[in-house]
Amino acid sequence: MKTEKQKMLSGELYNSFDEELMKDRVKARLLLKQLNDSREDEVVKRDGILNELLPQAGDNLWIQPPFYCDYGTNIITGEGVFFNFNCVVLDVMEVNIGSKTMFGPNVQIYTATHPLDYKIRNTGLEYAKPITIGENVWVGGSVVICPGITIGDNSIIGAGSVVTKSIPANVIAAGNPCKVIRNL
Repeated sequence: MKTEKQKMLSGELYNSFDEELMKDRVKARLLLKQLNDSREDEVVKRDGILNELLPQAGDNLWIQPPFYCDYGTNIITGEGVFFNFNCVVLDVMEVNIGSKTMFGPNVQIYTATHPLDYKIRNTGLEYAKPITIGENVWVGGSVVICPGITIGDNSIIGAGSVVTKSIPANVIAAGNPCKVIRNL
């Protein structure tokens, strides 16, 4: 029988109040508190915290605190990824981010979602869909990226957009819902 964590990572309905998952989230919250309380000049301290929080991050990751996530362990980045102030990543499932991708302030990335049937939703069960963001992507401030989205390489997502459908490579897209405006 699968554990709740195995169910979560495979996109099945799972119980988020499972003891193992709650323990993992508490560990992440404690690391986030340390990160978010750190000073600009404590680069070595921040790097140590990020290495523990985001063990699958590429070199030269820069996160401008405050930053928030569920687990951290499900965030996979290439090299040179940048998160500006106040970003949120609900990494219930994998969030893959390509090298040299930049996120403006207040960006929110959600893999977590809930059943449409209220009877199932009321049981507390939830599930997730992975998110993939390509290389050299620029995500403007206050963008929301919904579960199951892919954003192609080199694309730009305009500030304030709500990304409800996947966006191809080499485009500028914006709006609510986010739509391709033009090719690059």
